[in-house]
Amino acid sequence: MLTFLVRRIIGAILVMIAVTFIVFVIFIVVPGGGAKGTAERIAGKNANDQLVANIQHQWGFDRPFYVQYAKMIDKMFTNKLVSYTSQQNVLSQIKQGLPATFSLTIGAGIIWLFFGIVVGTISAVKAGRLSDRLITILALIGISMPVFWLGIISRYYLAEGGITSFFPDGEYASLTGNPAAWFSHLFLPWIVLAVLFIGFYGRVLRGNILDTINEDYVRTAKAKGLPYKRVLVKHVLRNSLIPIVTLFGLDFAAVIGGSAILTETVFDLKGVGQYAAQAVQDLDLPPIMGVTIYATFFIVLFSVLVDVLYAYLDPRIRPT
Repeated sequence: MLTFLVRRIIGAILVMIAVTFIVFVIFIVVPGGGAKGTAERIAGKNANDQLVANIQHQWGFDRPFYVQYAKMIDKMFTNKLVSYTSQQNVLSQIKQGLPATFSLTIGAGIIWLFFGIVVGTISAVKAGRLSDRLITILALIGISMPVFWLGIISRYYLAEGGITSFFPDGEYASLTGNPAAWFSHLFLPWIVLAVLFIGFYGRVLRGNILDTINEDYVRTAKAKGLPYKRVLVKHVLRNSLIPIVTLFGLDFAAVIGGSAILTETVFDLKGVGQYAAQAVQDLDLPPIMGVTIYATFFIVLFSVLVDVLYAYLDPRIRPT
């Protein structure tokens, strides 16, 4: 198991190095325009000549590409990356948005994983019956609803007085400052973000259970007289959850990395996703680069955690 973990960590480090180089190529090398053109893109729309000259020197755009790459890495990982449009430190802005993004992602993740497992298990156990068909219809409806549309509708009718104003009208409240306000501000965003995943996870798990339940080892467990619930939970559900673990790890990492842009924007949570969306809108290059590396880190981290959990659930995949 230790060998397996070491290999995964080394692989993760190599992936991070590769991604930083790809970011360097895409944002700095490929667009062209020479040293001045690259500096002008980083400086933003309203930069003066002196700022452009300073950026050329600070980023090493008048020097060989490996020096430029080294300076980019230095800025990204030593808290020196600055948005020249807003004059704010990128890492500080990302840290400022992390509480809202983590709160949204963790709460929604717990909801969609729990109800996805419940929905998938019930649907598989009741396969072919009316309840299974109703769950299938509801799951397809959930998958089909765009997040931004569901967010706008729920905010209008449940927070802005369309039906009731029971929930707060957007924004983020600190957990440490007021836990009750934190929960009430995030309840609607949690549900909106989780709906899509609940339907998808439920359908995937249903198919996995129906495939697993016909395996030889399950029939053997039944033939030994084991209780049905024990067979379902210990033998069927445990093995059926392995693909769900992969999906959850990657989806959770992607949401933390900023894919909850629409949810954060609709509810004005001011998380990392909303920060990235604003940077794209302003063509603000340093924040886009910073958020890209930030998102990659969490995706790689959770990929490693998923592999480790895989190895725990199914020891056959460990290296010999």
